[in-house]
Amino acid sequence: MVKFPSDEWAKAYMAALNENRAYEDAASDWEGDFLFVLDADDRLKERTAIYIDLYHGKCRNAYLLKSGEEKKTSFVIEAPYGVWVRVIRKELDPIQGLMTGKLKLKGDMAKVMRYTKAAQEMVNTTTAIQSEIL
Repeated sequence: MVKFPSDEWAKAYMAALNENRAYEDAASDWEGDFLFVLDADDRLKERTAIYIDLYHGKCRNAYLLKSGEEKKTSFVIEAPYGVWVRVIRKELDPIQGLMTGKLKLKGDMAKVMRYTKAAQEMVNTTTAIQSEIL
């Protein structure tokens, strides 16, 4: 079991994403890095962020930012921890989450919407990681 969120989880996610052929095909011409921001809630005591560098169907890097660390990225997706847990458990589709405002996107929404299959494969990949949820 890998604790979510953690640097170990980010590394396991990167490895699983790089093994996902469906993601590779769906994101073959995608270029852009993400910051997944998990806002504190009743379970997660501190705002946390995971950096994901995606390029042409591969994840080149992924890690948990240190407390207080900032990182400039092409895209930021932000939501309370509980919403992220629902995404990881496949209880909330990330595109639906964006459309309903449960997930907040900073960046080019039109570009993200052109890659809905890649986004779905990114979520599917989270199930390959046995995650320990707070």
